[in-house]
Amino acid sequence: MKKLSFAQKMVVSLISGLVIGLVFLLLRQHLSVHNPGAWSAINQWLFADITAEGNENALGLFYIVGQVFVRLLQLVIVPMVFTSITLAMVHIKDTEKLGRISFKTIRGFLTTSIAALLMASIIGYAVMKLGWFNVSQLAIEGATGATGSNPLNVLLNMFPNNLAGTFTSNTSVLAIVFLAVCLGLIINRYHNELTLMQKLVEEINKIVTVFLNFVIQTLAPVSVALLLIRTIASYGVDYLKPAAIYMLVTTFSLLLFLTVGYALFIQLMAKINPLPFVRKISEVAIFGFSTSSSAATLPLNMKVAQEELGVDKDITSFVLPLGMTINMNGTAIMQVIAAIFVASSAGYQLSYWNILTISVLALVASVGTPAAPGAGGVILFTILSGMGYSNPASLAAYALILAINRPIEMLVTALNVVGDSATAIYVANSENQLDTQTYFNEAVNANAVEA
Repeated sequence: MKKLSFAQKMVVSLISGLVIGLVFLLLRQHLSVHNPGAWSAINQWLFADITAEGNENALGLFYIVGQVFVRLLQLVIVPMVFTSITLAMVHIKDTEKLGRISFKTIRGFLTTSIAALLMASIIGYAVMKLGWFNVSQLAIEGATGATGSNPLNVLLNMFPNNLAGTFTSNTSVLAIVFLAVCLGLIINRYHNELTLMQKLVEEINKIVTVFLNFVIQTLAPVSVALLLIRTIASYGVDYLKPAAIYMLVTTFSLLLFLTVGYALFIQLMAKINPLPFVRKISEVAIFGFSTSSSAATLPLNMKVAQEELGVDKDITSFVLPLGMTINMNGTAIMQVIAAIFVASSAGYQLSYWNILTISVLALVASVGTPAAPGAGGVILFTILSGMGYSNPASLAAYALILAINRPIEMLVTALNVVGDSATAIYVANSENQLDTQTYFNEAVNANAVEA
């Protein structure tokens, strides 16, 4: 009898989470009508957010297990990104090569982002013209807006003014990337004089890698299933009905780009058969979908890219952490369609130029989106503010999106992390640092052994 590989465990986890989650959703609908007290008790025992006001006596077992898993992954975001990019700079001795890799990485990110925005704009505009986004009554009690900010603040936030503050925040990843590049280039330049610093960074990176492998291999399958069950059970059918069209259109757009867009990118840009990539990247997509965090998925993404897709470590150490911070194709797609939905349902008239402006704002705002659950929906308000969509109806539509956007953001994350790997393959292949034998071979998992 064979043990399940990690990828197989993740598939079982996904299916189990979806099925059990739907059972709890149906149970919620039934009990909410016939026995509200029973569902309230189940929610307090299993699903309640114990950090929220009013849940001081809740048990929230599923919430606790899921949060412990996510927090363990978030614990090493800063040291992992910092050491990975620093060592990538150190190991690249050819400065001309570093320039080429940087240029190709940005070109890959921009290519996929522009294609994603173009697709989202066309689909969103077509659906709007069909009248599917025209909602006669869209009111949420107590609807309020968030505070927007100028998207150009992303550029300023890349340059930190406080070293300690930067290293103690998971939301300052762009600043971490900047500091890591600086340190890596300095060590690269003064290699013989900074051997102790290089060894320290290498050892921290090794500690982080061992820790993450343990957390992912031992906790991921169960934790992912519980995260999915809680997410599905937490939303009633009535909450999802008003924005069913938005959810269907966004889901269709995201799945289309995930399954077709990236395959075309690999075929046209990297000029290799995309089928091995599509097959092997599935476990990364499932993991990203389950955790709804690009940062939490980064360790597994790097592992799969190196061990199963054959991308050189120097490429993954640079491209993937950078992609986690600035390559947000799924986020951009969601924000464009959401902005069109909000504007249309709130009575605003949209032209081609309005949608082009929305797309540009989405591209800039998505760069500054933290790699954490729920961030995309909050950043959406920046776009709405920039476009002037601030009447009561638009705020109600925005509040509705925040309420039901969790399943969408799970799929958004899957799109984001897969896009990072697609760009890594393109860059590696163009630099002759893609092991094509590993890429085309079937993945061999060490866990798949005879019991």
